[in-house]
Amino acid sequence: MGNIIVYPIDFQKKKGFICDMDGVIYHGSQVLPGVSEFIQWLHDEGKSYLFLTNNSGSTPRELQQKLARMGLDVPQEHFYTSALATAAFLKNQAPGCSAYVIGEAGLLNALYDAGITMNDIDPDYVVVGESKSYSLETVTKAINLVLGGAKLIGANSDVSAPGEKSTVPACGALVAPIEMATGTKAYFCGKPNPLMMRTGLRLLKCHSEDAVMVGDRMDTDVISGLESGMSTVLVLSGISTMETVKTFSYRPSMILDGVGDIVRAAREAAT
Repeated sequence: MGNIIVYPIDFQKKKGFICDMDGVIYHGSQVLPGVSEFIQWLHDEGKSYLFLTNNSGSTPRELQQKLARMGLDVPQEHFYTSALATAAFLKNQAPGCSAYVIGEAGLLNALYDAGITMNDIDPDYVVVGESKSYSLETVTKAINLVLGGAKLIGANSDVSAPGEKSTVPACGALVAPIEMATGTKAYFCGKPNPLMMRTGLRLLKCHSEDAVMVGDRMDTDVISGLESGMSTVLVLSGISTMETVKTFSYRPSMILDGVGDIVRAAREAAT
């Protein structure tokens, strides 16, 4: 489709890049075009970068190994997930609290590491993330614990995510039945929560005006970068299309087909 520039970004001058993963780096277990060139460019240019994902299911080590299986060498310290953001939030709010958790290893490990104990009788919190074991039984349990006084936390507010061959329900969709049945709104810790973005910038050791947010979603990636004062790139390799972009009242700085276009734009600007 060609690049659409709303506000030109000088990628060479930017010091830090925060990138979403699903729909930006890969679909399922398939690496997307231009990704290896993009990562190589980040290394060659000495850019600070962080892969910031709302998917709470995997640990940073698992994400590092997933990219390694795709032929991408990215050290573990370059990953930050909504599971880590959720654990940090609960540790700050209520140190030593307990939780009933619907989620995968990434979320459970992050909570354990933050000193949060598992409790399905009278927990302080019900915490929901992406989950393969999601069922009527677990949702019913969560509903009754929230009705009993537990506070409801969601790892992220995404309602869908790009799978390998289809769109799959994400955390926001899994939390919705609990919200509806209890009349309680969940607090979401992932993007676009500014707490997660501030942590990302702190890990990059970078000011917002020197950083770029790259993602495939207007409602989490672009809005979180925009509200944090960063330049924003929307890539059309995941959820968003040019038609869906038109439904939002805000715009990204640039719209590109994929992250490989960042490298091309940077090289063209340098010549």
